[in-house]
Amino acid sequence: VQLQASGGGLVQAGGSLRLSCAASGSILRIDDMGWYRQAPGKERELVATLTNGGVTSYTDSMQGRFIISRGDAKNTWYLQMNILKPEDTAVYYCYARGLTTMDPTGVLVVDGMDYWGKGTQVTVSS
Repeated sequence: VQLQASGGGLVQAGGSLRLSCAASGSILRIDDMGWYRQAPGKERELVATLTNGGVTSYTDSMQGRFIISRGDAKNTWYLQMNILKPEDTAVYYCYARGLTTMDPTGVLVVDGMDYWGKGTQVTVSS
């Protein structure tokens, strides 16, 4: 299983960016997916989560500005970030947990691991 995050970049305050995450591998189901971010000198913090059932949650500072959604392609999800602020500058990481995969012998495996994509840098200038 691999996660690939993309879409970061440099944007002015008030602007928007959309991050994408694509999970590859023999994945049949993802129970929980989302985004974390880590700013320089700070701990990694949760940004948004999305369950397989479509339930979303956001950290308070992102509520109303960020939107997490599933993509049309299987095992993809997005983070639409609007009204960006300089304090949103960070490396953004996508994650997935609660995976159901199929092993090479055709056996379904429910995986309790957390999977992470390599981060994508978001820089918001003032």
